[in-house]
Amino acid sequence: MTIHWCGTGLSAIPGLRRLIQAGHEVSVWNRTVETAEEAVGDLTQRIQAFDMDALTAETQPGDIVVSMLPGDWHARLAEMCIGKGAHFVSSSYVSPEMRSLHARAEAAGVCAVNEVGLDPGIDHLMAHALIADYRNSPAFDAKNDLSFISYCGGIPKHPNPFRYKFSWSPLGVLKALRSPSRSIRDHAERNVARPWDAISSYTAPLAAPETFEVYPNRDSVPFIEQYEFGADWRVKEFVRGTLRLNGWTEAWKDVFAEIETLEGPSGDARLKEMSDTFWGENAYAEGEPDRVVLCVALKAERDGAVVWHKTFVMDAWGDARGTAMARLVSIPVSLAIESVARGEIAPGVSAAPSDLKLVERYLGEVGALAQHFTVVDHLGQS
Repeated sequence: MTIHWCGTGLSAIPGLRRLIQAGHEVSVWNRTVETAEEAVGDLTQRIQAFDMDALTAETQPGDIVVSMLPGDWHARLAEMCIGKGAHFVSSSYVSPEMRSLHARAEAAGVCAVNEVGLDPGIDHLMAHALIADYRNSPAFDAKNDLSFISYCGGIPKHPNPFRYKFSWSPLGVLKALRSPSRSIRDHAERNVARPWDAISSYTAPLAAPETFEVYPNRDSVPFIEQYEFGADWRVKEFVRGTLRLNGWTEAWKDVFAEIETLEGPSGDARLKEMSDTFWGENAYAEGEPDRVVLCVALKAERDGAVVWHKTFVMDAWGDARGTAMARLVSIPVSLAIESVARGEIAPGVSAAPSDLKLVERYLGEVGALAQHFTVVDHLGQS
């Protein structure tokens, strides 16, 4: 069995190195061979230029193809895997194109695992762990009102005036700002056209509590089912969102104002121009530490009184092991690859596992990647 790892960008390296160092048979594919050689050339010579035809020819039944490439490659690679009887792993969200492959993958006995990075990925694991804990608690009652929040953000360890720094092209961040969001608030759907219309404040229960700006991200509602909430549960609040340093809204207000006006090809060209400017002015310097904060919480209320409330809290930053973002994206990917190789994940298109044995194992590994990782029991119920 060969692991075909495609893409050696900044967020890919720690997980890739972990697999090679563990003795797995890994073939590395990257658009630029020299870049891959800089990243893992000290560990392997199995490095070649990414080419779909060559990869297809080399992929054998039972192999695992890993896509750390741009999102438009994932479904193409997964479809190739189904045809070859090989498995597929990606850290990205399950796209409609990927979801449409489920029946074929299942019939072929092929795993197509997605959403096993940081966000999405670690956040899913935390959610599954919290929900299982709540289900098994004396406080559990389908009549309780439930509030679920999941906030994640990559932020500079040493804040700058722009209140944000980029570890890769800012274009993705800028495009995301044009996306609407859907979440649950006060038992009803909340639809917001632009993130800056829904900025609120969140105090993270870190070792030293810290307040951040947060906003809803994409469409949170389908994750109610993905996280296996009961169909009869009363969902008061449900939001998956993005976390930013305080002052971010003020620092970015001119960016928001301009983005609101951009349309069509000329708008896309202007976004690219803005991206290039931001990269030049606010990219991380060599060796400068980044920071990742992730908080996932579940609260249950009965007749207005809180009866159960726990929060997973993770705070990680760049150190001698490299950037926090790279560790937290790529090492969970490597854990999922090993689970696929062991037959621990069922065939078909899936996201981060909900099986509690895998959840606990993965979170145990993830905890070692962060400088601060804990579960806060707000009512002292443990």
